[in-house]
Amino acid sequence: MDKATLGGLLLGLGGILLGLMLEGGNLGQVLQPTAAMIVFGGTMGAVLINFPLPVVIKALRRLANVFLEPNQNGRSTIDALVKYANQARREGVVSLDRELPNIQEPFLRRSLMLAVDGTEPQELRKIMELELDNLEEREEKLSQVFESAGGFSPTIGIIGAVLGLIQVMQHLDKIDEVGRGIAVAFVATIYGVGAANLLLLPAAGKLKIRIREEQVIREMTLEGVVSILEGMNPRMLENKLLGFLSEERDPNAEEQGLEP
Repeated sequence: MDKATLGGLLLGLGGILLGLMLEGGNLGQVLQPTAAMIVFGGTMGAVLINFPLPVVIKALRRLANVFLEPNQNGRSTIDALVKYANQARREGVVSLDRELPNIQEPFLRRSLMLAVDGTEPQELRKIMELELDNLEEREEKLSQVFESAGGFSPTIGIIGAVLGLIQVMQHLDKIDEVGRGIAVAFVATIYGVGAANLLLLPAAGKLKIRIREEQVIREMTLEGVVSILEGMNPRMLENKLLGFLSEERDPNAEEQGLEP
């Protein structure tokens, strides 16, 4: 689990609920299924209108990346590329063909496959840079899904509050219930603003960071494969690729003197 995401969510929700209780409120006052249905249903509907269904589904799947630490590690990618460089230096680039079935990362596998097939370094770079650009454009939309949802939900919350007030105004003859009805009506606004600022917009920001980290590792991978194809010394290759890493992507970067 990503401790920052989980801790931030618990701290945010805990602080709000604790403040509510210190003011004499209780949890039941903000647990309104109708308000939740209006806000979350309306927000999801607006998002589906704004984005194609495949993009929304992929964004929801990627939501796990907000709560989990990334599996892909820059240091391990460098180690793998240095190993391939040593093998290519001893046995030739074609010997890397037997490594392809064991490589799980699709971008690295495709890059090495082109290298093994005898693609010229410049041509390989052009092909894979085009794929990088396409991947970047597609993945950019994933964080935009949550940004849009964060923009829609407060407005949908206001709609829910107005609907609640309309119901209250129809029963002004029961003055004892008016105050309670108004309080319930504004719960929808709390849901809309709370969801936007505690989940949707922060999730979009964290997802942007995760996606950028993956892009940097792919850029590093491409540079490594091209360098292997050009016959670069494995030790020089390692030093070159370490320049792609920062402290955020490699906890040992600062100790190695890589952090500017």
